[in-house]
Amino acid sequence: MRSAVTKLGKNPKIIEPLVPVDLVVDHSVQVDFAAVPTPWRRTSSWNFSRNRERYQFLKWGMQAFDTFKVVPPGIGIVHQVNLEYLAKGVLNAGQIYYPDTLVGTDSHTTMINGLGIVGWGVGGIEAEAGMLGQPVYFLTPDVVGVYLTGALREGVTATDLALTLTQQLRKAKVVGKFVEFYGPGAAALPVVDRATIANMAPEYGATMGFFPIDAECVNYLRATGRDASNSRSTKPTTARRPLGHSAAGRNRILDRPRARSLNRRTERRRSETPAGSDRALEDEAGIHLRIFKARHRKRLWQKGRGVLDRHRRSRRTKLRHGSVLIAAITSCTNTSNPSVMLAAGLLAKKAVAKGLRVNPLVKSSLAPGSRVVTDYLDKTGLAPYLDQLGFQTVGYGCTTCIGTPVRSRRPSRKTL
Repeated sequence: MRSAVTKLGKNPKIIEPLVPVDLVVDHSVQVDFAAVPTPWRRTSSWNFSRNRERYQFLKWGMQAFDTFKVVPPGIGIVHQVNLEYLAKGVLNAGQIYYPDTLVGTDSHTTMINGLGIVGWGVGGIEAEAGMLGQPVYFLTPDVVGVYLTGALREGVTATDLALTLTQQLRKAKVVGKFVEFYGPGAAALPVVDRATIANMAPEYGATMGFFPIDAECVNYLRATGRDASNSRSTKPTTARRPLGHSAAGRNRILDRPRARSLNRRTERRRSETPAGSDRALEDEAGIHLRIFKARHRKRLWQKGRGVLDRHRRSRRTKLRHGSVLIAAITSCTNTSNPSVMLAAGLLAKKAVAKGLRVNPLVKSSLAPGSRVVTDYLDKTGLAPYLDQLGFQTVGYGCTTCIGTPVRSRRPSRKTL
């Protein structure tokens, strides 16, 4: 477009995104090295080699456009970088202040809803239209209110809550709707837990899983080092307009055509199930492991895909149908939540203390959502235990869940 404008004798600088645009490079990371010394440096080197021309083009774009910024490789995945760094809460044009909003080319853009910011994932064409100042059209959505009360019991994580809400909201058929969480239970959740729930919006089918702005959002903006004047403007701006959240007000339910309630005190601790029982392995989505294994076994027989007792044996391992070969902590939902990641580190510490080791057939890796995760795992002294189990940091982005684990471990490759 700039070339065309130049040919017309005009200033090419008039071609410029009309809204701020941030491009986060490391959305997907190919895992070339895992469970080896310094896998992140080795994987990063390969990614730079593969994508050299792309990176050069993006660097040119940084200097060519004033409203286009690039978060370079090795920093983090788009939705977590947005939560921890890019989002402003409130924007301003001179003396006019207005709420921060965005569209992103990632389905998990909805993570930012946990910070009280309206945003969701769109396609590339819609995003490009938005950059050029065109509106993003959509039908006026139905809004489903979810009234939360109570508090999570000890041992119940934000992931447990997110999966429970996902199960209930799927039953409520909220596809294409805006879901808003409110009530005293929502107000008591920290932003990182709200973000975990909001990030799951694609899983329960909603366009958004929104938490209104409140004091907790303002505190999070301050704690993550946002511009002081920006975080100061967020609170008065939202207080003067009906944008903020009131923990007490059930009257907010009147604004919604449909509403559901959830008392978070009903969340069951897994440790409360009988010791050694199969029920202890039942996840919050209600899929029983024993039933899953039986159905998996039956399906293999029905499809005639091999003999179940044919497996590869070595001194310590065996490989058969249903064997787990990839164990990845990757950057979709859980790796944005400090309490869940610290719990993973504590579990690794206990496992190492008891002499447990990962099966050498399993390709294990850790790809946090940002360097912030690495910082607090290092400062708490938990990173070495994850490393010992083979969960060394391989990068900061989405890996296995988008099909980029590359090759399996060598002992199992030939058999596969």
